[in-house]
Amino acid sequence: MSTPINKKGLPKTDGQFFRRFKEGENPKDWDLEEKIFVGDTSYKCPTYVVKTPPCSASCPSGHDIRGWLAIARGMDKPAEEGKPWQLYAFERMTKANPFPAVMGRVCPAPCEDGCNRNVVDDFVGINALEHYVGDWAIDNNVKFEVPVASGNEASKKVAIIGSGPGGLSAAYFLRKKGFQVTVFEEHEKLGGMMRYGIPTYRVPRDKLDAEIQRILDMGVEARTSTRVGRDVSVQQLEEEFDAIFWAVGAQKGRPLPVPGWDDCENCITGVEFLEAFNQGWVYGTAKRIVVVGGGDTSIDVASVARRLGHITEVRKTDSIDGKIGGFTADDVAGILRREGVKSVLTSLFPIDQMVAAEHERQEAMREGVEIKGGVMPLEVIKEGGKAVGLKMCECKMDGMTPVPIEGTEFVLEADLIVSAIGQYGDFEGFEDFANERGFMDTDAYFRVAGKEKHFAGGDIIRPHLLTTAIGHARIAADEIAHFLSGEPLEKRPKVDVAHFNLLNELAQRGKEVQPYDGAQTMGTSSADWAVHNYEDRSASDVITHEEMFLGHFTEMPRAKREELPIDAEHVLGNFEERIKPLEEDKAQYEGERCMSCGLCFECDNCVIFCPQDAVHRVPKAERAVGRYVFTEYTRCVGCHICSDVCPTGYIKMGLGQ
Repeated sequence: MSTPINKKGLPKTDGQFFRRFKEGENPKDWDLEEKIFVGDTSYKCPTYVVKTPPCSASCPSGHDIRGWLAIARGMDKPAEEGKPWQLYAFERMTKANPFPAVMGRVCPAPCEDGCNRNVVDDFVGINALEHYVGDWAIDNNVKFEVPVASGNEASKKVAIIGSGPGGLSAAYFLRKKGFQVTVFEEHEKLGGMMRYGIPTYRVPRDKLDAEIQRILDMGVEARTSTRVGRDVSVQQLEEEFDAIFWAVGAQKGRPLPVPGWDDCENCITGVEFLEAFNQGWVYGTAKRIVVVGGGDTSIDVASVARRLGHITEVRKTDSIDGKIGGFTADDVAGILRREGVKSVLTSLFPIDQMVAAEHERQEAMREGVEIKGGVMPLEVIKEGGKAVGLKMCECKMDGMTPVPIEGTEFVLEADLIVSAIGQYGDFEGFEDFANERGFMDTDAYFRVAGKEKHFAGGDIIRPHLLTTAIGHARIAADEIAHFLSGEPLEKRPKVDVAHFNLLNELAQRGKEVQPYDGAQTMGTSSADWAVHNYEDRSASDVITHEEMFLGHFTEMPRAKREELPIDAEHVLGNFEERIKPLEEDKAQYEGERCMSCGLCFECDNCVIFCPQDAVHRVPKAERAVGRYVFTEYTRCVGCHICSDVCPTGYIKMGLGQ
């Protein structure tokens, strides 16, 4: 009988014990008795080794995902009596990311791609749970603690240039450390690409505003409508502030590198289109639009165009007398007579290899966006100075270089052509910060090359995800703190994420280990000056599914968020949010689906299966996450069975006494 294959091309598991052995092997043939009685010659005993799960290792912002999933499942309970689990999870989430409600909606969730549960059935709904907790915190008016700083931190001032995810996250992390923080933003409102680069139906503005306000309420100053290089000079910043963090993003779109593009009024970039829409300047678009790209920005442009439609008439109403000035595109959706737009999106790569997430591609096509993959632009066709079409041909990709296929040329008729093929920085007023590619150069500590006390992060150093900018900000804030204290910058860990810390877990519950008493006791399982047979490798090691006993896990279908699908006939004028948050019971269920890779989740397998009765639960009064069982060395014979049956890969066999 052939082995079923899951969607990732890996053997699909179903909870049966045979998965612990190779095809054709039978565990009944094993002489377990012999294995037990010769085991004492191995000189090995269980060591509890915590490693980083692949979800956290795949998360650019560095979430302790396993940590807040353990809270959702009820394994890690708050130390404070009566504290809601959602609040406890929110506090754990925001150690790495102050925007759970926003990121839970728009992040493409590389953490879910890395999830080891993909080998069993389907990934844990990490993004959905983050969405739920983020909204719960907003609905319950949860605030960040206002730091009470003294000494060096309170006297130091940091300027943040740009208020996108990177800039506001840097402000959050630095303010938590006690520094005075001022954010400079050239737009009227804060939010950067979260506000001006993503449409409202993906990021509801009330959720974004709430998460921004929570940061401002910590004591962060914001100077809006203020552009560095125009309203304030770099020299003035250097005189007023002790450190400067550049998070200006990549605000300029790249034009199509084809003949006919330049000086054509109906050829624009995706950045220009989305900013105009999100500023409320655009209420409709051309009847035929061609978007060249393949990433998330191109999907947003094509989808927004389908929603806006082509305006044919402005109907008068009692409230605004037919005038639309001062209203957003969402506001006026109902007073404009519109007709559908033909929206075509083209990609160099085949459709199934496009950069944009698969579900976003599918959603766009359901809404009526036509996607053409494996094609490249050749020339803008113009009449009277305006574009009327885009000449294209089929192509094959040689790495990242398109190779045209002769004889496949065709023309896409267009009233508007949008280039969404990439972005770069706008350095007007501080040109000496730019490299030859239109970005900033930084070192491993996010220091700007050749610029003392200047740091940078986010798209201005490497265009990527919103959550990547948050991760840059978290690390840069640590390094800015070292810089301002006069301490040398420390080498970052190999796996640079927010880690589970057993000593902190014990401390918050009043169960700290005792100071070392000086006794030269080796191999003890009873001393209270150490965490017994425990090792933390999370800063260097990521646990893979091969290290786990997957036979423990049975299939549990993922609880999916309810989506409000919009078809091509109903997309016109529809700016409602598409995704609904999980309900509480489903959010907790997703927590239960987490396999707690690399950390004990209290299944009792090692206690039950130990033939020597050497593995015991830690007394309940002394128990905490990561400190649930211990091994009695005087009984252990090194048989490896506890390690074999550990689902999470937490138990390793190490040399003992």
